[in-house]
Amino acid sequence: MNHWTPFRAPLIAVGILIYTHCSQAQTVPTTQPTASGPPTPPPWVNRQPDVPFLPKPAAQPADWIVPHDPVTPNASPEARALLKFLYSISGKHTLTGQHNYAAQQEISTRAAAKFIGKTPVIYGTDWGFSKKGDKDSAYVRQATVDELIKQYKNGSIIAITWHEVRPTEDEPVTFRKSVQGKLTNAEFDDVITPGTKLYNRWCAQVDVIAAFLKQLQDAHVPVLFRPYHENNGAWFWWGGRRGERGTKVIYRQIWDRFVNHHKLTNLIWVWNQDQPKLPDQQFVDYFPGQQYVDVLSLDDYSKFQQRYYDELNALSDGKVMAIAETGNPPPIAVYADQPKWTYYMLWAGMATSRRLRPDAGPRVPLANMVKDSRMFSLEDQAYWDAIASLRAASGLPPAAPPPATRPAGK
Repeated sequence: MNHWTPFRAPLIAVGILIYTHCSQAQTVPTTQPTASGPPTPPPWVNRQPDVPFLPKPAAQPADWIVPHDPVTPNASPEARALLKFLYSISGKHTLTGQHNYAAQQEISTRAAAKFIGKTPVIYGTDWGFSKKGDKDSAYVRQATVDELIKQYKNGSIIAITWHEVRPTEDEPVTFRKSVQGKLTNAEFDDVITPGTKLYNRWCAQVDVIAAFLKQLQDAHVPVLFRPYHENNGAWFWWGGRRGERGTKVIYRQIWDRFVNHHKLTNLIWVWNQDQPKLPDQQFVDYFPGQQYVDVLSLDDYSKFQQRYYDELNALSDGKVMAIAETGNPPPIAVYADQPKWTYYMLWAGMATSRRLRPDAGPRVPLANMVKDSRMFSLEDQAYWDAIASLRAASGLPPAAPPPATRPAGK
């Protein structure tokens, strides 16, 4: 099979809400309305009563910053330069970012730039999983590689996630039936057991993605790679499994496959969590170990509670921290107590959408916020000055920022 050919399976159609967060709006509701009004959540049930909860690490200063080398041995010069750049701005600046649906390429970034008046620095995308013609198509990966090389040359920093197909199925798949599908305990155990049929299928599926990442490596493009995102939640097939045969094992497994088997050296490894609202979602139970993590990140579509920041920071060993998904970034005032948010990334379409979660707080005035000296956008000369060493390490010439435009929104 050619490396650009997605896995094939019968199509199951499903409607997907656009401009909404993948883990909330597309998750089957678990609450029921009451006679008195709003829904009440069901009582929490410990799904793994035989797995002990790990103790949380001690709190650390909010500005705990200790530069580290990349966790990838023999990381490429450009990957090292990217991580060094992130450390250089940690606690002082925040990169703006925008996710884009795989088959729509730069549509969300362009819309955000027009609406805000400045272009987000982080260019985010996904490797896709669905049929041809869908916005999450798995059949546009070569076009995605070409777009990412272009974006990086133009000054963007590349962030990639992957809503990965279940190893029990072949692509194309649908979001609810596969990405949000379930594996039995026995199936998951087979996926993380070398030599089993499901482990071999998993290897074949991730090997397809490794080939595209290798193209980016050959083009000297470093990547903020975020595998198995929101893995403290149970809404994706890989997530919500505590213990030494749980979710953190499959994160280590893809790290090993890409780093040791495929010899990929251009990845900065971004470990990602969702808001720890339930007892079985605490970060420490899913942490794979410092030797596998370059950046600790949070997906937060609400108000950035201080507790979430503090608990993530306590695990960080002083490493870079980021907001990998949001619909409404933190207001400038939040950074006084949460200074290590080194970048944020709006989900696709959400820079211009007025649809926010009820607990997200007031819409942050993005066009005003990006004028603050803390924030870096592509049009800011200070950003280009800061990435001079990164561009040199990537074999790119110095460049000037593009001109800012008048924002269409507020």
